[in-house]
Formats: sequence, C-alpha cells, structure tokens
Amino acid sequence: MSAPPIDAVVTWVDGADPAHAARLEAFLAQGGGDARPASANPTRFNDAGEIEYCIASLLRFAPWLRTIHVVTDRQVPPVVARLAGTPFAGRVRVVDHAEVFAGFEAYLPTFNSRAISAMLWRVPGLAEHFLYVNDDFVVVQPVQPEDFFRDGRVVLRGRWQRQSAHQPARRLLDALRRWRGAEPSRAARLRVRNRTGQENGARAAGFERDYLRLAHHPHPMRVSTLAAFFAEQPQRLLDNLRHRLRSADQFNAESLAAHLELARHDAIVDNRLRTLTLKPSEQWLPRLRRLTARADADASHAFACVQSLELAPAPARAHVLAWLDRRVGAPPSPPA
Repeated sequence: MSAPPIDAVVTWVDGADPAHAARLEAFLAQGGGDARPASANPTRFNDAGEIEYCIASLLRFAPWLRTIHVVTDRQVPPVVARLAGTPFAGRVRVVDHAEVFAGFEAYLPTFNSRAISAMLWRVPGLAEHFLYVNDDFVVVQPVQPEDFFRDGRVVLRGRWQRQSAHQPARRLLDALRRWRGAEPSRAARLRVRNRTGQENGARAAGFERDYLRLAHHPHPMRVSTLAAFFAEQPQRLLDNLRHRLRSADQFNAESLAAHLELARHDAIVDNRLRTLTLKPSEQWLPRLRRLTARADADASHAFACVQSLELAPAPARAHVLAWLDRRVGAPPSPPA
C-alpha cells in the first residue's frame, strides 16, 4: 500500500506591500491610542526574500511533498510566478486568507499568525497529513516522510517542561513583584511570548501541569485532529480568531495539535534532527560564522530558521545569504 500524501503549508506576507500596510494601519487606527503593540511591529511582516529559500529547500530536500500551499493575504510571492513554466509549477499554489477563512470572513483582515495557523487545516484540498512551515524556515539536507509521520503517529521535536504557573521560582518572583507593587515595563506588557502560546495550546488539549515545548521546525499536523477538536469546541476557535494581532490569550495551533496527538498516544518525540537558529540582526558576524560552520559539520542540523534578516548589518546579511545559497540554492527559473 502506498504511503498517504503529505502537503506543506507555508504562511507568508509582504509587509512592504502598500495595500497590506494600509490595511494594518487602518486597523490600528480603529483602536486609538499611540501604543503600537509589539505584535504590530513592521518587522513581523517584512519580507527579505526568505520564502525563496524556504520553497527551494522544500522542493530540493523534500521532493516527496505533494503540494506546497502558500497562504497569504491578497498577495503572490515572486517565487511562485517564477516557477511558472518549470516542472515545479504544479506543486506550489497560492491560497488566499479568504479561502481559508470561508464562513469566518468577519475575522478578516487579520494580522495575527496565531489566528491564521489555527485555520490552516481548512486549506481547500489539503492532504490529511501536512507540515506547517513559517516562511523564514529552510530545510538544509534531505529529509524523509518518516521524519515527520511514522508508524501512524506524528513525530514531534521538543522538551518536556513544567508550565509557568507550576514553576515555584517563577511564582515566587511574581509574588515578590506584586508585594513590591512593581509594574511590568511597557515593553513587557506589549510582548507576547511564544512560550505562553505553547502553554495555552497544551492546556486546551488537557495538559495542565507539564507541556512539550516544541522546537522551531516544520510542524507535522493532521487535518482530522484539529477538525474534530474544533467541531467539539467551536468557541475555542472563535476565541483565537477574534484577536487581529497576537495576544497572550491565544494558543499556538502547532502546540494544540501536538498535545492532542500526545493525549491520544499518537505521537513520537524524536529530537535527533535539530534546527539552527540564526539572528543576524543580533548575532555578531564571528558568531554567525561559528554557528553556520557548526551546522555544516553536524549532520543532525536538518533545519534552519533565519529571523529578521532585513534588519541585519550588511556583512551579516551577506554571510547568511551566501550560506543559504550554498546549502539550499535558489528555486529553478523557467527555460529561456
């Protein structure tokens, strides 16, 4: 019997698009005030061409993927247009938010990755088994379907941790701050942590004390798992969608999906493949060189995430792009 098809879903937006920027500014204006949330920082929507390498890496190192769905907001990434006329044209398609939010149009436009990811299982024609991939993510060596779905179970990567509310040291620190009357800084109030979204997803799946803190990598998910959960608890989906910008009250869909699979004993935790995280806007060039050299020498580094490339100094940006060109390469162009 042949293996079931596996798709990939890549979320992407070009914040430099004047139409998209206008929609965001119009939404922010409705709220009033002058405090721009960190979740509306332009860098969250900027595009530095990372999706070029993302798509190229999936085509090159995961050729078994059936279809790569690029979910976006009334935009088309240039890489998709360039694939026209190549053998890969039929394997990459653009899916608009309007298609994914069909029946939920009241929650559009949205500028919230957590709201969008909670709806990805509704991509029309999506395979039951799929990978959720951010556009700043690349695969840097060949991977196999068994690295994500094995023996009827999903393959997760992460470490078990105690949730924040059950960490004595954190509770004590919070209590001391309250006793002293200390108020969180403005930056802290506006920040929405990834950890919080992961913990919220775990609790929604019934994990109240501990949770699997997921590593940053392509997340294997199943359509039926999320469809069944939201059919039973539709209000949870609506509560996640109502936030047009990221909120600490939301769950991460990848965490929710992972913990639903764990609760049913339909998941394997396997950390043999790792992710190289590059932050060229923060890491000095010598450190970037050490990190990429270490990844080149270590076969366990199968993935890489490049964050805020557009903010990096020119030398750091050039080094990262040269490394991506060598490890991944550019997508093919149509014949002349």
